[in-house]
Amino acid sequence: MAAVQSLDASRFGYLKKADIARLADAYRFSKAAHSGQKRQSGDPYISHPLAVAEILAGWHLDGQALMAALLHDVMEDTSVTKAEISETFGKPVAELVDGLSKLDKIEFQSAEDAQAENFRKMLLAMARDVRVILIKLADRLHNMRTLDAVPPAKRRRVALETMEIYAPIANRLGLNTLRHELQELAFAHLYPLRYRTLLKATKSARGNRREVVGKVEAAVKAKLGETGIAAVVSGREKHIYSIYRKMVEKHLSFSEVHDIYGLRVVVKDVATCYLALGTLHALYKPVPGKFKDYIAIPKANGYQSLHTALIGPYGVPMEVQIRTELMHHLAEAGVASHWMYKDDTVSLSDLQKNTHQWLQSLLEIQNQSGDPHEFLEHVKVDLFPDEVYVFTPAGKILSLPRGATAVDFAYQVHTDIGNRCVAAKVNGELVPLRTELRNGDRVEIITASHAKPNPAWLQYVRTGKARANIRHFLKTMQYDESAALGERLLEHALRGYGVALGDIDDVNWERVIRETVGRTKRELLADIGLGKQLPAVVARRLVMRADAEPKLVTKAASIVIRGTEGMAVQLATCCRPIPGDGIVGSMKKGQGLVVHSADCTAIERSRRNEPEQWIDVEWAPSPSRLYQTAINVMVANQRGVLAKVASEIAESGSNIDSITMEEDRAVYTTMLLVVEVQGRQHLARVMRALRRLPDVKKLSRVRE
Repeated sequence: MAAVQSLDASRFGYLKKADIARLADAYRFSKAAHSGQKRQSGDPYISHPLAVAEILAGWHLDGQALMAALLHDVMEDTSVTKAEISETFGKPVAELVDGLSKLDKIEFQSAEDAQAENFRKMLLAMARDVRVILIKLADRLHNMRTLDAVPPAKRRRVALETMEIYAPIANRLGLNTLRHELQELAFAHLYPLRYRTLLKATKSARGNRREVVGKVEAAVKAKLGETGIAAVVSGREKHIYSIYRKMVEKHLSFSEVHDIYGLRVVVKDVATCYLALGTLHALYKPVPGKFKDYIAIPKANGYQSLHTALIGPYGVPMEVQIRTELMHHLAEAGVASHWMYKDDTVSLSDLQKNTHQWLQSLLEIQNQSGDPHEFLEHVKVDLFPDEVYVFTPAGKILSLPRGATAVDFAYQVHTDIGNRCVAAKVNGELVPLRTELRNGDRVEIITASHAKPNPAWLQYVRTGKARANIRHFLKTMQYDESAALGERLLEHALRGYGVALGDIDDVNWERVIRETVGRTKRELLADIGLGKQLPAVVARRLVMRADAEPKLVTKAASIVIRGTEGMAVQLATCCRPIPGDGIVGSMKKGQGLVVHSADCTAIERSRRNEPEQWIDVEWAPSPSRLYQTAINVMVANQRGVLAKVASEIAESGSNIDSITMEEDRAVYTTMLLVVEVQGRQHLARVMRALRRLPDVKKLSRVRE
């Protein structure tokens, strides 16, 4: 029991005696397991789990979480197994410890792979039990407090990881006090000189500005007292990292950052918050555009307060936060308030619901992205939600990251809405899907049953959910199209041996699948379509017999390009082939079949040196879509010439995809037009129509 008392017994008054006894057992177990181990500071290793448990005790976490904190490194650093922990301390504690343990038993190709996979494991464990991340955050906080003992390279890596992942997670869970400390420590280790310079500047400015803050504080207390408002008024100093971020984002010098000091006003209820706001605005003039009502519309992490900026004495602006006692608890402790203030469960339900929704979205993102790097990328996007608040047509408020587009909104409403969206209305007006949303926008999404995600959306979506769903859809679509193409390519290769695809028996299929992909027939076909397996090699294996080497009977006919193959067949952008051009196909690993013009100079060397990669292809007789090609048009530099050219192209039944114009436009201007045509004959009609224009001086198709 003495061991637990070394944690500072006063912190454990909220636990039952039985829990304290079990905590003592966990301490002794951990101390024995870590016996002889030391931290890089030279302290006995047990000092670290003790410190983590003390931090969690400050949040009033339950006995299971504190036991897991004491045991959180035993599976990773000692021979203790999950089964032993489960048997001694119960399954819930073992699950918490397992969620915190790194995947050291698995071999990874790089440190980045290991880091990404470990984050994925931890975040998914957190989605099942939020205590996992609370223990991990306490663990990281103690590591950051003792980071001076670590070598410089590791120190920088840990600090960067803290700034990019752990501080944003703390923010997302509403743990503001913890977030600020993590940011301050990480900033101090990442940029020690900048930190020391700003710290010194803040200390020297403190004397002058504190006098102003003192005057404002006294005036505010007096004014609120006159109005009969009971309030706790306190001054607060902006954190060093917050000052640094403001200087960088707003391009300010230190002397131009005026709101280094501010006031916090804590009152009894919501109605009094607004009453206090009116009183303060009557006392000092508010700064226009600086009022934010986070009570009516809370932040995604549950944070609530009224924010206003006042012009104080000597014209110095000062930020004031007005909130209730409960809001103050939530602002400081976030989701940990669930354990600290259990009497307020009704009031805390919204925060828990928001947290639960975010944790569920992690599971959804994980289901859509199998790659740990992708998963981590999506989660990082969601960890920086400088929010905008928008309305659905039914009046429901949705919170999205700043810079979010109509596509992000569609996926936030429902995955199916996102996958089928074709247009958007913002405040009743049709807008492009890439339109960035602003606070207060009313957004309506227009869908179509035939629509599907566009790969270009990935360039501008902001939310992890949208990005993960688009990528998942495109991968699935590419997989299906690749499998269909792979089947055609294999059938084509088998014809050379005088064999049809249906003639191959199951025994041969199973043998070849086992030798190649080792999974399923469909995966083998998809690999052929993606260029990961050569159809000629797979065909040869399928017809191979033990008694004889297979012989080609005839040269198979060309593969027919119909234009409906989707993402499985790509037309090379170096030569932009169109129906009517002679073409050849190349099997590129991971890209599938890439079609070039037969006379494309970019592929001459490859065709000569790697003939096995090239296959004969030909166009289907009737093109089923439009194809892009480029033309150079030299025109007289006259007013309205672009409109005439565009009109003539449209009259010829073609579309303009893009226009590039040369900068030097003295007498003549050369325009590079990428146009959509059905084939060479259609392109010839377009070019004849353009030649009839008097302003067109020269015209040619761009082949390279």
